[in-house]
Amino acid sequence: MKKVLLSFAFIALFFTNVNAQEKNSNDKKWQARFRWVTVLPNESAEIGTIGGDIQIGNNVIPELDFTYFFTENIAAELILGTTKHDVKAINTALGNVNLGHVWLLPPTLTIQYHFNLNKFRPYIGAGANYTFFYNADPGAVVNVEYEDSFGYALQLGFDYDLDETWFLNFDAKYVGLSTDVTVDAGVATVPASVDINPLLIGFGVGLKF
Repeated sequence: MKKVLLSFAFIALFFTNVNAQEKNSNDKKWQARFRWVTVLPNESAEIGTIGGDIQIGNNVIPELDFTYFFTENIAAELILGTTKHDVKAINTALGNVNLGHVWLLPPTLTIQYHFNLNKFRPYIGAGANYTFFYNADPGAVVNVEYEDSFGYALQLGFDYDLDETWFLNFDAKYVGLSTDVTVDAGVATVPASVDINPLLIGFGVGLKF
């Protein structure tokens, strides 16, 4: 929770000072990027009744984002994408249990500071994330319910200009993401508190407009 509050404070600080910043001399205030992103969960869990831990599969997904520049250096980025992950409870009193798969839709808004070093433009960012879980397949159990959740996001990346419109992008994000899970095993209901905390590493192309 402290990290989430710090993320909000970071966002509020940037918005408070944005009007005092020098306006971007570039008429192109918008950027759009298309990236291929590798999603690497750093998962752990506290599972009631049967104990054990959680195993969540990696995935590679397409991602689209839009960035608006308030000034030459300060921008806001909205990140859109969805990802599917296989889930398994491991080392439980019942052994390893296949929990099927679930889809995540995690829209993320970050506030960024860009360092403009000619064609090379690195940036850092922080912001907020809200993740929707949908289309869960319960695998070997009767049902699995995931609670939608709010988290924070930290970001580091760079753009490299190919010309005045097109550029390449590398981006890494860490999302602090947890959810409460309820597993209906038929004969009993098992609660679990799951930390997903994915690292997202992406590479792609973008354009300014």
